Amino acid sequence: MFKRLLPREVSFFDFFERHSKLAIESIKELNAIALNPSEMAARAERIKEIEHDADDITHKCIDALHRTFITPIDRSDILRLIKRLDDIIDSMDSTASRMMLYELTDLRPEFGQFTEVLIEATAQIDAAIHNLRDLKKGEEAIQKCCRAIYKAENAGDQILRAALARLFREETKTALIIKWKDIFERLEVATDRCEDVANIIEGIVIEAS
Repeated sequence: MFKRLLPREVSFFDFFERHSKLAIESIKELNAIALNPSEMAARAERIKEIEHDADDITHKCIDALHRTFITPIDRSDILRLIKRLDDIIDSMDSTASRMMLYELTDLRPEFGQFTEVLIEATAQIDAAIHNLRDLKKGEEAIQKCCRAIYKAENAGDQILRAALARLFREETKTALIIKWKDIFERLEVATDRCEDVANIIEGIVIEAS
């Protein structure tokens, strides 16, 4: 009788893994725009769908957290991690939406550089999250993934600085300067959110050790 009163076991790792897969899918869609700008409308629409799916996962995870007494990792870490994972996809969605709004069809090379960095960062996040299920076995792999994410974030900072310097130096149309500065900064925010996820994951590892 008592067992029936307890909440069903919830695998929060499932929520994390589903979310990280969506992050990979969304950045691949954004990278497809870099490779073929003519596909921007369709790719941006798909990213919006992914963002809605990610929101749904986030809401379900938070709802489950409210209904679960015993969690595999600290409750605050679960909340922070799922929210930061959601922020990554939000940044990609806002980037694609703004590109559509700005009608940016003549893409600058740094856009593709950013998407390549984010492909690496999201892949490493996905690998790190899969190793959270067994921290004793996965600790070393997680640390390696986090180092790669930090490296990607540093690369994002360097791309942003170089992109803005070239933009201000070469572009003569004020409107385009404003538009591309916005796009580059949104992409850099996405790399920052990836770094935030790595920080949270490393904190989880430290608390478990």
